[in-house]
Amino acid sequence: MGVVAGLLLGVGLFCVWWSFWAPTPPPAGRVTWQARTRDVLVQAGAPSVTPAMLVGACVALGAVTLLLGLAITRSPAISCCFALLAVPGPVVLVRSRARTRRRALREAWPEVVDHLASGVRAGLSLPEAVAQLARHGPAELREPFARFAHDYRAGGRFNDALDALKERLADPVADRIVEALRLTRDVGGQDLGRLLRTLSGFLREDAATRGELEARQSWTVNGARVAVAGPWVVLALLSTRPGTAQAYDTPAGIVVLVAGGACALVAYRVMLRIGRLPAERRVLR
Repeated sequence: MGVVAGLLLGVGLFCVWWSFWAPTPPPAGRVTWQARTRDVLVQAGAPSVTPAMLVGACVALGAVTLLLGLAITRSPAISCCFALLAVPGPVVLVRSRARTRRRALREAWPEVVDHLASGVRAGLSLPEAVAQLARHGPAELREPFARFAHDYRAGGRFNDALDALKERLADPVADRIVEALRLTRDVGGQDLGRLLRTLSGFLREDAATRGELEARQSWTVNGARVAVAGPWVVLALLSTRPGTAQAYDTPAGIVVLVAGGACALVAYRVMLRIGRLPAERRVLR
């Protein structure tokens, strides 16, 4: 009996001591690499592709490039260089498609807000105005809003349906619209029409300004790409000659390749940072 009482006393003291050490909550708004990659995949129009599948595609492309390089040049050093250059290829393609799609959708969001304002002005409730975008909204956005309508009819929970819509769209502009609708729904504002008109004007001005800046700074990004790609194109042409390819397999040749790759990477990053526009941030709850 004394042993049991001692064990209970020990467990109680341990629980009291443990209560003073609450786990540290994760930083608010911190986004993991998987979440960022998943958003980019959704923005690129490939929601069924997972980040793990994207990584696998990068590794597979690098391996295929390495084998082709060995078969063509017979130079392990040159083949490894081109394999490393090919590894981020799928990521670059996905990001390029995501940028193109975001640029196209940037012109469609003001139309979405105008449809919402028209629906509210016609007497529709806020969920009905959002759901009617599945029929009258821009063609490229009808499928996500159709799924929103299905979610809302199935569960009747507006906030949950909005959360699912945000995940499907994974777009910064969509986050602004969704959070504005959520705030209006929660506080019961009477000026929803004015809010939507203001938001529509803001989105049009933002799209025009960002498009002008992108047009002006595109030469910087394109120049960085040409400057980085030029030496490697020359190397690819030289590697077709057996004597030149074998020269890069020596220690001096490997040093030249490593130094050239490091310089090209640094120059590309610096030029991109100079010409990069402020990134649009997603609204996190």
